[in-house]
Amino acid sequence: MFLGTLVRSVRGRVAAMLRIAFAVAAMCVLFAANVERGYAAVASASASASVASGAASKQALRFAWLRDGQSQLWQADTGGAAVGLSPQSAMPLPATLETPLGSVWKLFVYGYLVDRNIATPDYTCSGGDPEEVYCCMTGGRIDREHALVQSCGRFFEPARLQLDPVDWRKYWTAANAPAWLRNLHAMTPTQRVPVAQLLAALQAMPARPREAAASTLVSVLTSGRGEGTVSHYGSLVRAKTWTMPDAARPGASVGGAAGWLADGTPIWLGGSGGSARVLASAAPRIAPLLTQVAVPDDGACVVVDFFSRYPIREVLGEHSSKRPSAMVPDGPLNGEFRVGFVNGNWARVTSRGELRLDRNAAGVPQLIGRFGMNDYVARVVEREGDTAQPEAAKALAVAARTYAVQHGAHDHGCLRIDDSSNTQRVLPRAPTAAARRAADLTDALVLTGVPVQYHHDKAAPGQMSWLAAKASAQTGLTFDAILARTWPQATLTSFQSPLSGDCIAVAGAREWLQRNAPLWARRMDGAAGYETPDLPAVCAVREGRPYADAQRNRVYVYRLQSEEDRIALAHEYVHLAFQHHPRGLDEDFVERTARVLIRTDNPIQ
Repeated sequence: MFLGTLVRSVRGRVAAMLRIAFAVAAMCVLFAANVERGYAAVASASASASVASGAASKQALRFAWLRDGQSQLWQADTGGAAVGLSPQSAMPLPATLETPLGSVWKLFVYGYLVDRNIATPDYTCSGGDPEEVYCCMTGGRIDREHALVQSCGRFFEPARLQLDPVDWRKYWTAANAPAWLRNLHAMTPTQRVPVAQLLAALQAMPARPREAAASTLVSVLTSGRGEGTVSHYGSLVRAKTWTMPDAARPGASVGGAAGWLADGTPIWLGGSGGSARVLASAAPRIAPLLTQVAVPDDGACVVVDFFSRYPIREVLGEHSSKRPSAMVPDGPLNGEFRVGFVNGNWARVTSRGELRLDRNAAGVPQLIGRFGMNDYVARVVEREGDTAQPEAAKALAVAARTYAVQHGAHDHGCLRIDDSSNTQRVLPRAPTAAARRAADLTDALVLTGVPVQYHHDKAAPGQMSWLAAKASAQTGLTFDAILARTWPQATLTSFQSPLSGDCIAVAGAREWLQRNAPLWARRMDGAAGYETPDLPAVCAVREGRPYADAQRNRVYVYRLQSEEDRIALAHEYVHLAFQHHPRGLDEDFVERTARVLIRTDNPIQ
């Protein structure tokens, strides 16, 4: 139906396209500026045919990065199977390939504000401005970090912030940024720039604001415009999303993201549809490229007091035929060693300088480890769990990192924590590559707003069972969904980000739901498709209509004051209760069921 309408409305364009096709077949490459007017310019001669044909396709997806001094481009057709892109399929990024800045202009304003230490007043939503839908509700306020994640353009308007165009130019000139970035008036969504120059601009941003932005942008995939895609990307992508009208297709959109990978590589992503759709469709395709990312482990350090519950008697070098065991002197350890405890037991440890033999004030030997955060987390994952189920291992990595952040003592710029069954046990040797991968893929991610505990096999409120996490992973749940089963009210974000929790609890709503859900369960038991869901968090909706988020085990409503409010909460709960059945998508059934639950005592059929 859509294709027929298109043919009838654009006969002239179809004829033109046919003529171009015949010309290409005759090896005559034509450059038609109008083809890419709404999205990207024609590529260089060596890649012009493929780039132009990709632009004409409504399913075109492009991913580019600037790595090791080279700008590379990958293209994919999202209309087919989700085949991963290979490094070998890259082409040089054409200098003529363009993109609208979209919301990415806000990222550059953010970086400037951070590096210049400019105080920024919160933006207050007055109502009546459709752009405020990205900011807050009428009377509400939004700060700088939330404005970046939620893409609140009103916050970053240069006129509101009274930014100085002269100083702006001076700052970006000193950073060797492209000419367009030096012009404050170019910071608009419609400003078109070459993708190669956008990557150069991202690379030009000084380290301090780039790191601040990257930490905040982790939340784009967990609670911002890219919400729901953290299961695909982990925390490897730290990017600002953008969505713009597609001038070539009235009523349609183009979108994507721009920012950095965890190792600082500048990236750009563009395709048909809004940013969330593009991020989701790109995930399985660019995942093979992300395996090249070596995540730096210098963002934080953890000092571990090994064997804190078991006094050490001595540390000996590993015995061999050429070298008998000998007492080890205090200082850094390199090699394999045996640790003898006062209780008569022994343990083996391996170190490449990260462990140090020390003594306390009484002269008792102590084994101290100093690790990067991800090295520490990987050692906990391998000691407290395993990597047989990668999604469960990633969930454990987030829980272990959160526990360290919540319970570690601050000691000379590091977190300090015991190696103990009372805290977290830590592997006294290098972790496996699989354990380190679980830590790297969740780099910096923690749960905020809740205390975090976990146990091998015992689940409890606020405590994850490791065995239950593995079982959930076997059923296909991703790491963020596994975490949401235990901590639905928590916010997944970077521990280095100033963002607070994004789930603002509706007063009394979860308690009310906890009292009523068991009663509803008895009434819905036996109804086709019904499954008793875990008790969800009840969060205040920020915009639009109430909704249920099964992935994060949350429901979003406005308040709990009237009968209609109770029906709305029941409505979203019913969505969760039938989430694995077609009934869960039937709005008439869901609304009817919610009203029956609230207004009657009748069973649900």
